[in-house]
Amino acid sequence: MFYNEVGQFKTSYRADQALFPIRQDLIALGVFLIFLYAVVPFTFNNFWLNTVVIPTLIFGVATIGLNILTGYAGQLSFGTGAFMGVGAYTAFKLTTYFPEINIVILILTSGVTSAAIGLFFGIPSLRIKGLYLAVATLAAQFFLEWVFIQMHWLNNYSESGAIVAPTRTLFGVAITGPSATASARYLVVLSIVVLLTWIAANLVRGRFGRSWRAVRDMDIAAELIGISLFGAKLRAFAVSSFYCGVSGAMLVFFLYGAAEPNVFDINRSFSILFMVIIGGLGSIYGSFLGAAFIWNLPIIIRLIPLALGLRVEPVYTEFLTSMIEGALIISVLIVEPRGFARLWQIAREKLRLWPFPY
Repeated sequence: MFYNEVGQFKTSYRADQALFPIRQDLIALGVFLIFLYAVVPFTFNNFWLNTVVIPTLIFGVATIGLNILTGYAGQLSFGTGAFMGVGAYTAFKLTTYFPEINIVILILTSGVTSAAIGLFFGIPSLRIKGLYLAVATLAAQFFLEWVFIQMHWLNNYSESGAIVAPTRTLFGVAITGPSATASARYLVVLSIVVLLTWIAANLVRGRFGRSWRAVRDMDIAAELIGISLFGAKLRAFAVSSFYCGVSGAMLVFFLYGAAEPNVFDINRSFSILFMVIIGGLGSIYGSFLGAAFIWNLPIIIRLIPLALGLRVEPVYTEFLTSMIEGALIISVLIVEPRGFARLWQIAREKLRLWPFPY
């Protein structure tokens, strides 16, 4: 059939361990990227770009960050929103001190500060795990929220307490600020997301990823075979916080344009955690599936009644969203703990064995 590897011979270990060992996957990815770069920015209107596509990409990066920590390394965290805030405030301060440096570089650099903060709050993971570690990261969430509110230096002593993305250009085109078009912001976000996704996919397949999975499955056995728990856990916290920090900076500069501390509250952390659970623990593409579902679920709930000529109050939309999310999370944990990513993996395996699916 059209999806199998008949005739695709592997003659080396490198070829067998390639990121896309099946040629059809590589072709499909190429077609999908062409669609994202050449079709979406010219055919999707501002509503779809600002409301659906850009947020899905940004939260997909944050979900990858938490998935690296929780799905691959097995370290539960409730501080994702705070680490996103660290990246956002760092990027804002960097634009203040270095206005001549490209904004994309500053946004990527902001992740370094978030990684350093993540390293600090990841130190308790060396002695505690499970629920106790979750409580420690919850303390980090509340502490960093307090810092965002009380340290007015972070927002340049703004009377409103909000940080505002200044106008910055790339190749003469505004990509942040009020004058930036949705298409320009989308293309920059997409490029950053593609780069970070490629890096994450290679990280989890390499030495770091194998050490994280060993620590997740059985940390004592991992230590006995020579894996440093100290290094593996702290690397997971650093990489996870880096991705969350970059996502938080993109959220402010490429989506909202301005943000207050409550944008990075505990609700944001739980939202990202739900994306990881529904998308699939230990899956890069599952992170985007979960982000797309959780973010777009309220939009779908609003659009379906409108398409039928009905009007639903926003408060009922919020109730329905919470009910569906809760029911789906329980169902996923019971029926398929590996989330949407596992369902997609099963479908791929059936296609590979067609016409004899198991």
